[in-house]
Amino acid sequence: MTQAAGTVPPPDDDASGAIVSLYQTQRKIYPRSVTGWFVRWRWALAFATQVLYYGLPWLQWNDRQAVLFDLSSRRFYIFDLVLYPQDFIYLTVLLVISAYALFLFTAVAGRLWCGYACPQTVYTEIFLWVERRIEGDRAARMRLDGGVWTLDKILRKTAKHGAWLLIALWTGFTLVGYFTPIQSLWAQALTLDFGPWEWFWVLFYGFATYGNAGWMREQVCKYMCPYARFQSAMFDKDTLIISYDAARGDPRGARGRRADPKALGLGDCIDCGLCVQVCPTGIDIRKGLQYECIGCAACVDVCNGVMDKMGYARGLVRYATQNSMAQGWSSRQMWSRVFRPRVLVYSAVLVLICAGLAISLWWRDPFKVDVVRDRGTLARLVEDGRVENGYRIQIMNATEHAQRYRITASGLQNAQVVGRSELDLGPAEARWVPLAVQIPPEVVAAVGPGAHSLTFDIERLAGTGQASAKVAERSTFVIPR
Repeated sequence: MTQAAGTVPPPDDDASGAIVSLYQTQRKIYPRSVTGWFVRWRWALAFATQVLYYGLPWLQWNDRQAVLFDLSSRRFYIFDLVLYPQDFIYLTVLLVISAYALFLFTAVAGRLWCGYACPQTVYTEIFLWVERRIEGDRAARMRLDGGVWTLDKILRKTAKHGAWLLIALWTGFTLVGYFTPIQSLWAQALTLDFGPWEWFWVLFYGFATYGNAGWMREQVCKYMCPYARFQSAMFDKDTLIISYDAARGDPRGARGRRADPKALGLGDCIDCGLCVQVCPTGIDIRKGLQYECIGCAACVDVCNGVMDKMGYARGLVRYATQNSMAQGWSSRQMWSRVFRPRVLVYSAVLVLICAGLAISLWWRDPFKVDVVRDRGTLARLVEDGRVENGYRIQIMNATEHAQRYRITASGLQNAQVVGRSELDLGPAEARWVPLAVQIPPEVVAAVGPGAHSLTFDIERLAGTGQASAKVAERSTFVIPR
């Protein structure tokens, strides 16, 4: 029987049950716990960063929070520093320093930031530690997830996620504590009396921490973090990376501890697979450099432990460069190439920028001034033929001491400030001061009509807790025709 034109042929019986998915199913990774020198370093850095992050908002300095970014009053306190939005250049310099530091560390030893200090790595390690304490090590967790739901499984899962949520919410609370005084924020937390923005950021950052560190884990590093994609632009063949010594380890194969690998025609790798089991991103380092590797060195620690048990030399998996592995260099030869011109240039630039930032902060003016002309009345004629211009001057006290200031004008002969020429400001206070400047008729006749340069000299008077200082701010004085 022939098929009518335009009709759809019936499905083939053999192909009707085949379903093709456009998405790859993600295999859950169960990292095995490991001990070793690099693991201790990772935990030491994790402890240091978290003590700093969670503890810094509670530190008091000059009867206030030591580090506080008070957006409502536009004051940023960092120990003795009081910064204003006009000091945004310092944030720019800090970002440049961070970028150069990332370039330097990556050129020297790859993804050191990712493996040891990145918040994603740190919080994933913390969440994994909680998971191991509640559900057990790798094999126990795999059995628990593969088993049926029992009361024990429900209790363990509830306890784990409850602990994760507490850590995540405390992390979000601490973040908000850098922008809202944390002691008052804690008092609000006891009664759940947060404002709308506090609620939003505590829950948003807490949810992000819970989702990224508890559920997504390695997927953030592999698919979401852009650094994994462009790191190759900062690598070269003299960059230290986690490397498997194939010349020494292959051919791989199992054997007893007392067996002679040479007699069996085998290398030092016993093909135990532990380097894969401890990897937080689930890769096999024996396949060479892969963008998923975050440089945590867990495989180095576990392989060294295996080598110790087998009585072989350590370093089958180690930090090494591609050139040193290919050419069989000694450690001295390898390190001589690690500190190459590219690294030295990065280091020199980084030192210069840091020194410039330190010097700039040290010589920074103790107060800031902004001058705005009165747009309502540019110029007017007053008594005795004098010409007057109106201004608004903002003075920002960048210290935590009460200060007294005097305002004078220069640049035009006999220019006289009319209004409040002296004022007192409290610690870290900013105030707008309306005033006028007048010049006599003989000066008006001498300089003629038009816009003329005028300088405001704002002097911090001595005897107010610190030495005298002066800031000059340029403006213009308009003489009408």
